[in-house]
This record gives sequence, structure tokens and C-alpha cells, in this order.
Amino acid sequence: MKIFFVSIIILVFAFNTNADDKKIEVGIDEQLGKTIPLQEYFVDENGNKVQLKDLFTKPTILSFVYYNCPGICSPLLMEFADIINKSDLVAGVDYNVVSISMNELETPKDALERKQTFFKTLDKNIPPESWKFLTGDSATIKKVADAVGFHFKRNGKDFLHAGAFIFIDNNGKICRYLFPSYSEKRGFGILPFDFKMSVIETSEGKISPTMAKVLQFCFSYDPEGQTYVLNFTRIFGAGILIIIGIFVIVYLRVKPKKDFIKAR
Repeated sequence: MKIFFVSIIILVFAFNTNADDKKIEVGIDEQLGKTIPLQEYFVDENGNKVQLKDLFTKPTILSFVYYNCPGICSPLLMEFADIINKSDLVAGVDYNVVSISMNELETPKDALERKQTFFKTLDKNIPPESWKFLTGDSATIKKVADAVGFHFKRNGKDFLHAGAFIFIDNNGKICRYLFPSYSEKRGFGILPFDFKMSVIETSEGKISPTMAKVLQFCFSYDPEGQTYVLNFTRIFGAGILIIIGIFVIVYLRVKPKKDFIKAR
């Protein structure tokens, strides 16, 4: 029984540690099933004031970036432009795209320049309104970012942040997070099938947890390298917990049999 109680104590400690890990300063804390504040206003790349509810009229893919980012933002959006080309779904028909700058100092001019850059890489002739590049004040940006669990931090002129695409239905409900894979040689990558299924499930209002949970657990975001790195401490800790769990189950099953034999 001593082993059992020690195992329970270790498990309780581990869960408390994981709870503290959720209080992250930089990263993504999934908020599946919750809604974003569609009543908030931003300014689009043309300098027009727009309300989110008028943009999220169909499954919408939201991303937080900043337009003068020297790191992962441009590769992420470039990969998204590539998936628009590859997918048989059509932007503006099957889904919309909204990119929000986390930098309150950026202007509609910055947004327009980035939009023009990515639109030049598109092979498809999609409606300009199907992919909006927004800017806003710090309070509004934070309100929406907090709603989707996107946590970032200013570091001088730049920002420490992670990267993901968030799929939201026309009611503002968060349905899925898609974390592009990454490799040193190929950079970021999104599978067309994953993208298509994410859009279809979002159109149906389905909440779909993905491998992002594993990604968050096994990988940590390295702000300096601006990429994900393996978190061996977490992996090792998880392995120990699994072994302990198996041992406890076996112990509880074997011990009653031994007690029964002794009783006879």
C-alpha cells in the first residue's frame, strides 16, 4: 500500500505542475468550444473600420502575426498562401481568412504591403475580401488574442510568439487549432487533407482536438530560435507517469489474488 500512496502523491504533484504550465507567458492555450468577441472593431488593409462579425460569415481561419516580423510570420503566411493554391476548397466561397497584427503600432499601410506580397504568390484568383489583414489598438488585440489563448510578449521592437492557424465558425466558436509541421530543410508545412478536414468540420460546428495537444506537450517554443524544440523534461516525466500508472494497475490487480490465495 505504501507504493500505491507514493504513486498517488506523484500523480497529484504532476497534475498540479501541468496546471501551472498552463499559465504560459508565450505560447498557445487552446480554448476549444469558446467564442471570440465578434463585436470588436479593427481597421483593415484599406483603412476601413470593420467589425469581426462581418468577416466571420463562414468558416474562418484566424492567425496572429505582425507584418514586419523578422521571424516565423512571413514563412507561416507564405505556407498558407501555398495551401490556398493546393486546396480544392476556394477562399471566399468555402472559407475566409483573417490575419491580425499583434503589433498595435503597425498601420493599414503595413497590412496592405504584406497582403500584396502574399497575393502575388497565389495561382488562384480569389476575392480580395476573402483574406483580410487587420490592425488595431493594443486593448482590442489583447482581448481577441486572450479569447483564443494566443499569448505573446513584446521584446523591444519585436515579439515573442508561437504560430498556429485557428479555425472559427460563423458564430465565433473556436473549433480547431492547426499547428504547421516544421523541418530545417522544408520549413513550415500544412497537409491539404488536414486543412480541408479542418474547414469542413468547422463548417459543421464540430470541435476537433488535434495533435496540437501532443505538439504542445512534447515541444516548447524557442523564442530565440523562433521554432519548436523537443522538451525532453516533459517527455521523460510523461514516460515515468505512464510506467507508474501501469505499475499501480498491475499491483491493484495482483494483490487481491494473493490475499485470496492466503485466505484459502
